[in-house]
Amino acid sequence: MPSQQDYGGHDMFDAHEALSTLTGGLEQYLLYEQHIQDQELMAMAQRHRAFCTQLYNTIVETFKTGQDPTVKTQSYEMQQNNNVVYGMQPSAPKTPSQSVNELNDECLSGFMLGSLKSTASAFTMTALEMTNPVLRRIFADSVPNMIEMAYEVFLYQNKNQYYQVPQLQQQDMQTFQNSFAPVQGQMPH
Repeated sequence: MPSQQDYGGHDMFDAHEALSTLTGGLEQYLLYEQHIQDQELMAMAQRHRAFCTQLYNTIVETFKTGQDPTVKTQSYEMQQNNNVVYGMQPSAPKTPSQSVNELNDECLSGFMLGSLKSTASAFTMTALEMTNPVLRRIFADSVPNMIEMAYEVFLYQNKNQYYQVPQLQQQDMQTFQNSFAPVQGQMPH
């Protein structure tokens, strides 16, 4: 069984940074929830915060002990469907808000997405070189959960036209799709 000493200095720095990123996200969500208007977005933010709080406790316990946590890594289940709206609709040019009162659900969901993307990146970087196998697995197993939460926010933004998805012309898409081909012949061993 790994002991508390099964960490290198690099592990300490990376785990500390990943935990700090997660902590910052949790604290930011507290701020966002004060301003969210849409009940669907509020429910999503509260689910994310509850899930990430449990994950935080799991990581902290393992970081301190080097052992399997009391509460194992969970799997986040998003509640959005996978329908993406393609195409662009004209909208007014965006400018930065000049007052907290100008922050709206579009801004707040964008902040949520940014926070989740940062956490996914921090967890990925930490998992790549962690010497403690238990903590490495927790960070690695948590990346798909950050991805799922971020994707859920993206889908919410897309359906509300906050995040528009342009498409290429069919001919251009096919050119991209046909720009790679499978390797032919015997595969190397």
